[in-house]
Amino acid sequence: MTVGEMAERVEISHRTVRYYDDEGLLPARRSAGNYRLYGEDALARMMTIRRLKPLGFTLEEMRKVLALLDAASAPSSATDPDRPQLLERLVELEADVRQRREKLEEHVAGADEIIASLRPLLP
Repeated sequence: MTVGEMAERVEISHRTVRYYDDEGLLPARRSAGNYRLYGEDALARMMTIRRLKPLGFTLEEMRKVLALLDAASAPSSATDPDRPQLLERLVELEADVRQRREKLEEHVAGADEIIASLRPLLP
């Protein structure tokens, strides 16, 4: 798929797709006309990036998360001698994501309180 198709499917801007590609987070190949082309693997990565961003993950943290997910999903990961460390890192990632999610829930609750306080003031 092209940059535009990727952007449409993920519901982000073309510029954002190009940014993450330029940063090396998306696997792309080039067409004969030098257009960026993406497969389903890049779409899955872009969806992961899109979900990490609102949780406050930095670009470098996203790189690490994507590398960890790649390692965990590799066919050889089940027999990898480093499997225990990989699983430990996945558990740590899950805990980190849960903590970030809780922070977001606190922010949403605060926004709900503000909305509720505004209702009596509105016509």
